Amino acid sequence: MIRFEQVSVTYEGAAQPSLRDVDLVVPEGELTLLVGPSGVGKSTLLGAVSGLVPHFTGGTLRGRVTVAGRDTRSHRPRELADVVGTVGQDPLAHFVTDVVEDELAYGMESLGLPPAVMRRRVEETLDLLGLNELRDRPIATLSGGQQQRVAIGSVLTPHPRVLVLDEPTSALDPAAAEEVLAVLQRLVHDLGTTVLMAEHRLERVVQYADQVLLLPAPGAPPVLGTPSDIMSLSPVHPPVVTLGRLAGWSPLPLSIRDARRLAAPLRARLSTPRDSAGAAAGPDRAASPNHAAEPDRVAEPNRAASPNHAAEPDRVAEPDRVAEPDRVAEPDRVAEPDRVAEPDGVARLEVSADPAGPVAYPPLPTSRDSAPAPARQTPAEPGTPASEARGPGGGAPGFGKGRGGETAPRSGTAHRSGTAHRSGTAPRRGTAPRPGLWARLRRRSAAPTPRTGDSTDPAPAPVAHVTALSVRRAHAEVLHDITLTVAPGETIALMGRNGAGKSTLLNTLVGTVEPATGQVTVGGRTPHRTPPAEMVRRVGLVPQEPRDLLYADTVAAECTAADSDAGQAPGTCRAIVTALLPDVPDDTHPRDLSEGQRLALALALVLTGRPALLLLDEPTRGLDYAAKARLIEILRALAAEGHAIVLATHDVELAAELAHRVVILAGGEIVADGPTAEVVVSSPAFAPQVAKILAPGHWLTVTQVSQALSRSAASADDAPKAAETP
Repeated sequence: MIRFEQVSVTYEGAAQPSLRDVDLVVPEGELTLLVGPSGVGKSTLLGAVSGLVPHFTGGTLRGRVTVAGRDTRSHRPRELADVVGTVGQDPLAHFVTDVVEDELAYGMESLGLPPAVMRRRVEETLDLLGLNELRDRPIATLSGGQQQRVAIGSVLTPHPRVLVLDEPTSALDPAAAEEVLAVLQRLVHDLGTTVLMAEHRLERVVQYADQVLLLPAPGAPPVLGTPSDIMSLSPVHPPVVTLGRLAGWSPLPLSIRDARRLAAPLRARLSTPRDSAGAAAGPDRAASPNHAAEPDRVAEPNRAASPNHAAEPDRVAEPDRVAEPDRVAEPDRVAEPDRVAEPDGVARLEVSADPAGPVAYPPLPTSRDSAPAPARQTPAEPGTPASEARGPGGGAPGFGKGRGGETAPRSGTAHRSGTAHRSGTAPRRGTAPRPGLWARLRRRSAAPTPRTGDSTDPAPAPVAHVTALSVRRAHAEVLHDITLTVAPGETIALMGRNGAGKSTLLNTLVGTVEPATGQVTVGGRTPHRTPPAEMVRRVGLVPQEPRDLLYADTVAAECTAADSDAGQAPGTCRAIVTALLPDVPDDTHPRDLSEGQRLALALALVLTGRPALLLLDEPTRGLDYAAKARLIEILRALAAEGHAIVLATHDVELAAELAHRVVILAGGEIVADGPTAEVVVSSPAFAPQVAKILAPGHWLTVTQVSQALSRSAASADDAPKAAETP
């Protein structure tokens, strides 16, 4: 159905081809998953199938691409519309009409289909994708995930023989993603549709794929094979595969069900009771891996639990020490996330991340003094998961963002106020930067005097406080009776289905949405009544559409402007960009970056200002596992300094790795709010893969499991030595 014959693509001004000598055949009637690190040419390969490359993006295509016998060099995209349906990374660039139902019908109108056929297919698609309640809604009023479903539906109605999808589930909640993937699988199995799909969230899609096409590196030849074969050698893979590599399972599982069938021995090893030396950490401890095991600590019955602290089942306060209800950890006493104590005799467990070599998982600290003390339950200590693939950051344009066919930025958003906040709190003075990659992010004040148990110091003021908040749009109540407090150093993940009100809550915190009732304060100010120039010192927002923050002609110019706005030293923003996405040249135009690269650039602009409250709306959309791991490292460093972070996300793996606390919204109301492990483990929709595989234990990440096994192995090695000691 799709044939590449020695295809190479080079964009204008690029030193190297984005694709080089690609020669392969994509089978008809199968779902082929395209994987690889960011910047290896996935969007370029998809664009070559639809004809957008080179007709829309520009550049030079050598070789031949045929789809259903049509040569894409001689057939422009409109001449392939009856054969190929395409959805790019940015659904907004896809829409032609203003209303959902009209958008679903537009493609069929262009092909001249009879009205009766059009009506039937629109109704079928509305039901398939759960869009019936949105049929009369203006597209501009939909959430990002709802817009993505509409974009997918608009290419399904013409019934193309080939579907080309670039990250179709990136903005969807877990349930909506499952629905979309089930629809695609039905099209493949029942109608013989050929689906070629690129996706970074492999944990969602790899089990549905018939074939996996791997682009391992820029210019490297692609590898096509079965999912199990490709995942055994791919530098990018989901947590279930990472866990399988760690446990030595063969064949590697691709689904939760397959992994659970193999997981009984691993669950038994992880549930080994701790002996007096703390041989193995139980799951309750692993849920808060920054805390070392404390086997000799005896609970004392009269301690009152503090609502701002995660449960610690092995500790109870002395009777006269009652926890202060609003007390949170001081940000300056939080340990830096990569300074992990490595006790003597604890072995590092190494797991091969790719054929090139092993990756080390650092063990947990073994003393409480070396562990951070966050206000909420602490997520996994930063490690180097086997799924991290440090791929290059250069990239080719995706759909609608290449040279020669770019869409203009959305009106009213290309300025530095409102959602375009770049700056934040001023940098601290009189402190020396800490050596290492994140030195600029880790300037710290002098160490505070440790608190004593009977200290009467006041608890630090919350960074943000929301009381009885309600927000209305037109005649609909989007948020209802929201009460939320964000403490310094706390990371909160807002989760919930598409349209639950997550983005609206973030926009209310930044001041671009006015409450109908209730009160919102951020840094002691009411956001919607405070001038943007003043609020920008207190809060920064990275929106779902990173283009809203980008208006310069080059990456270097964006970084220079960000440094100036934030009052930072020249090069600060550029260092963050390099950390998130290496090898992006200074002279690259932001429109020529992939969606993930553009998001990373926008995030770097906001992080340059170091705001006291950082708001992120779908921050991992378009990021591969390596870029996501680097993002987590940066956000952990900021939280360790006392910056509060609130992120709206559908990425359950990100929440498991990073969040101290999870807040779930439904219908504009908070339906769950608590420590990450307590909230997500009990949720079939929001639990990460490791939690589902190792249930009923409260394990969230592969890093936690690796560290626990490392401790267990070290204790086993030390046991004979202890027995020989007289």
